[in-house]
Amino acid sequence: MLLPRIKGPRDLDRLSQEELDQLAAEIRSFLVDAVSKTGGHLGPNLGVVELTIALHRVFDSPKDKVLFDTGHQAYVHKLLTGRQDFKGLRTKNGLSGYPSRAESDHDVIENSHASTVLGWADGLAKANEVLGREDHHVAAVIGDGALTGGMAWEALNNIAAAKDRPLVIVVNDNERSYGPTIGGLANHLATLRTTDGYERFLARGKEILERTPVVGKPLFETLHGAKKGLKDFIAPQGMFEDLGLKYIGPIDGHDIEALESALQRAKRFSGPVIVHCLTQKGRGYTPALEHEADRFHAVGVIHPDTGLPVKTAAASWTSVFADEMVKLGHEREDIVGITAAMLHPVGLNKFAEAFPNRIYDVGIAEQHGATSAAGLATGGVHPVFAVYATFLNRAFDQVLMDVALHKCGVTFVLDRAGVTGDDGASHNGMWDMSILQVVPGLRLAAPRDAEQLRAQLREAVEVKDAPTVVRYSKGVVGPAVPAIGRIGGMDVLRAPGADVTRPDVLLVSVGALAPMCLEIADLLDKQGISTTVVDPRWVKPVDEALAPLADRHRVVVTVEDNGRTGGVGAAVSQALRDAGVDVPLRDFGIPQRFLDHALRKEIMAEIGLTAPDIARQVTGLVAKLDGRYDSEPAAAVD
Repeated sequence: MLLPRIKGPRDLDRLSQEELDQLAAEIRSFLVDAVSKTGGHLGPNLGVVELTIALHRVFDSPKDKVLFDTGHQAYVHKLLTGRQDFKGLRTKNGLSGYPSRAESDHDVIENSHASTVLGWADGLAKANEVLGREDHHVAAVIGDGALTGGMAWEALNNIAAAKDRPLVIVVNDNERSYGPTIGGLANHLATLRTTDGYERFLARGKEILERTPVVGKPLFETLHGAKKGLKDFIAPQGMFEDLGLKYIGPIDGHDIEALESALQRAKRFSGPVIVHCLTQKGRGYTPALEHEADRFHAVGVIHPDTGLPVKTAAASWTSVFADEMVKLGHEREDIVGITAAMLHPVGLNKFAEAFPNRIYDVGIAEQHGATSAAGLATGGVHPVFAVYATFLNRAFDQVLMDVALHKCGVTFVLDRAGVTGDDGASHNGMWDMSILQVVPGLRLAAPRDAEQLRAQLREAVEVKDAPTVVRYSKGVVGPAVPAIGRIGGMDVLRAPGADVTRPDVLLVSVGALAPMCLEIADLLDKQGISTTVVDPRWVKPVDEALAPLADRHRVVVTVEDNGRTGGVGAAVSQALRDAGVDVPLRDFGIPQRFLDHALRKEIMAEIGLTAPDIARQVTGLVAKLDGRYDSEPAAAVD
């Protein structure tokens, strides 16, 4: 076995070509075995085995910076940089599913939001130039899917302007992001892929020249690095070179020798170079290759031989949304769907199958998606833009200035809201209810169960003159939580007995945390503390009935799966102040810090967002009020 002997990138230097091929096979076997036990990003890593080996043979990490866009494909990089214990992958205290600076000096970018790597590379190359580090290199790996993002092209515009600043851009072209890559750039890359005259010419030339003693191989490398004239005659890759970028490729991304040759030539060049590599997502694993939807982009725990899930998945929030969107599509011809390269992950695939002419995949371009949605709404249809909550952060300006300012009827559906857990810091959807609070006119719903998701989605698409947002959690949808009454637009989930004239606590439950809030109420009841539990349903704007209801209680408590700063609790507090209601308020939510990867329940326990933790603190607050309630006015508790 070769893999256990690889403790760092320089251990690759002594391996022969045959051993490198053997190592690649061992890595694929290791990945299938390890990731099938833990879940994770399998397909992307199977596709970059040879490419990552070649990168680490050519570049001297960590002195040279090897950067990965998004980081879905960084497992091979981890294996080659001394991290081969995958038993705890994506679990607490185990390896992160993305690059992590805390794990290794070889890791640089850990934000796992796509299309950012070229901006990082541009800055690092500039820093090398400023500090005179001529022996330092930067190599940035970006997928063809990530190249659909606007940030990538903003960076390319700057990179191309500095023709004497070394920088190697490796385009990992597997025709996919999650699913097949779409758009004009994808079409251009497809042209490069399918125009095989250049590669056939070189393959035939290599065959002949390698039989020529002494001068054969050097002459082949000269031909392979031939300048624009020869390549333009055979393959139309001029778009990149017209930007001022040296272009090498397309290269077989599974031929280590060819990859090393191309990367060495790019490394020697004194300016920006694009190395275009053709790879196969899921390579070497039949179940992945046969999975047309996303080639096992991300999997749960699976059987390694069949690729089938070990457990049958229960109904998820995403699936409930997916089914309701199809029903809405049949009822209303003006409903259209928008996705940012995540058709299947956000559940719009069913809508796309039913209404193929009413779905728009904008690529990894949330900003463009939001503004395009404003145009669609202005044109007379109602767009539903489904996106991960953490990725809507990228389109805030467009939500504010294009959608809200123009009073456009656009519905944003935010999947993976709140603590998501094992994908790490940048995937937690903990900012949406804070940043959206400042958008005038926007209405935001947080459904507590499947029935409410269906109902509130329908309410959202009825709004024609303002943006609406429906946000929900990752994973399995919980049990139905019935209402026992309604006050204003709020559902009452629990009320104290009729003999209680002034209940102790008004508990404002946000979204999927309703079962936990009812558990909190049960725990408080055992302490003799009476509690009313309400679900506002629409958390922005704050329901007008909330302030007078709060005034009839001794304490107000809000519980939300969102950052505490500027969240629902803050909005409720402001609404009470504006109404002149002087009642103590305590808000519980996610602290404003980046959360390490772990299971959702582990993170919730770590941050104190559990029923026992909250009940204990509320009990203490009520006890404190009881000790001074008759002698002095209650003070607000923040």
